[in-house]
Amino acid sequence: MKIPFSPPYIDEAVINEVVDSLRSGWITSGPKVKALEEEIKVFSNAKEVLCVNSWTSGAIMMLRWLGVTAEDEVIVPAYTYSATALAVLHAGAKPVMVDSGEDFNISVDAIQKAITPRTKAIIPVDIAGFPCDYDRIMRLVNEPEIRNLFQAASFVQEKLGRILVMNDAAHSLGAYYSKNQRTGCETDIAIFSLHAVKNVTTAEGGAICLNLPEPFDNAELYKELRMMSLNCQTKDAFSKSKAGGWRYDIVGLGMKINMADVNAAIGLAQIREYPELLKERKRVFNTYSKAFADCDWVILPPSEDGEKESSYHIYALRIKDFTEEQRDRMIDEIAKSEVAVNVHFIPMPMLSFFSSLGYDIKNYPQAYENFKGEISLPIYPQLDEEKLDFIIKAVKDAYLKVTVDR
Repeated sequence: MKIPFSPPYIDEAVINEVVDSLRSGWITSGPKVKALEEEIKVFSNAKEVLCVNSWTSGAIMMLRWLGVTAEDEVIVPAYTYSATALAVLHAGAKPVMVDSGEDFNISVDAIQKAITPRTKAIIPVDIAGFPCDYDRIMRLVNEPEIRNLFQAASFVQEKLGRILVMNDAAHSLGAYYSKNQRTGCETDIAIFSLHAVKNVTTAEGGAICLNLPEPFDNAELYKELRMMSLNCQTKDAFSKSKAGGWRYDIVGLGMKINMADVNAAIGLAQIREYPELLKERKRVFNTYSKAFADCDWVILPPSEDGEKESSYHIYALRIKDFTEEQRDRMIDEIAKSEVAVNVHFIPMPMLSFFSSLGYDIKNYPQAYENFKGEISLPIYPQLDEEKLDFIIKAVKDAYLKVTVDR
């Protein structure tokens, strides 16, 4: 039985929505993008939502809007996908990597130790869809001594008056931070990924959630950023296509990162079904946890803590006391059953590019500890009981094979 790792969820509703876009005669940014923004806005309770062509480009744009320079620092976890730090570099600032906690997420204590007068932003990451401790992070950036340390170097920074918190919510669309609050509205900015492997996808895409405090006007900021995502052009293509609407101006240095309607159509159909799809992802997650609960060689991934609840994006199983080499051998054994698994993530200091910049995994011991025994199992609504039983058996058999052979 072949089990892929993360196929997209494409049903007739998705196909019909895309066909509707194709038949409309308008396939780039237009009414379906706006409709998707509204759906995500309602779902997340964000003040405003702007859809763009990827999480990465959205993060770059927001950091440029913040006004970071080569002298500025942005705190990121060492344990995340590379885009978190690459966005900082593309925006022209320096990523300051800090260690993780045992729940995979960024250590707030490590954040506090890393803050300097050059710190302009913090980008926590909701690894696997489990929210970070945003109460502590937001309290931290608002502490008088931290605010006094902050040195604004742009108009936006002066207006905010403190370190910006931008949640890398790539995994966590649908997660709950508290009983009545989903991710997307608990920090200044949150950015969801709508990439092909995400819970809700537009094939490629991202959604920027704006929740800036006063005196910012998030509705006005949405208009500014929407224009910025279209090369700072005063009219989008949809408006220019109307009779007599050809004249436009370029009013700044923007980026070309808008989302197209034909992409938004996929996400629009999916997010309307998302509450049910989330229940199915939770079913798969809980089936794994129940099956592995009695295995003393397993560390189960976090899913709920008080009022916090995961989006069940990744099932990040960890094998106790395994070396990196043993974990890799176990993955090879699982692959013999034609079950596709993955690893989330290789810590950034272990990647050649970041290593060449001077980052050293020895400085992030918990990140490495989380990584060396981690195996991500398939988790998506299409997995029925038979397939789940097959995956669970493949994992248990692989563990036995590796431990017997050692």
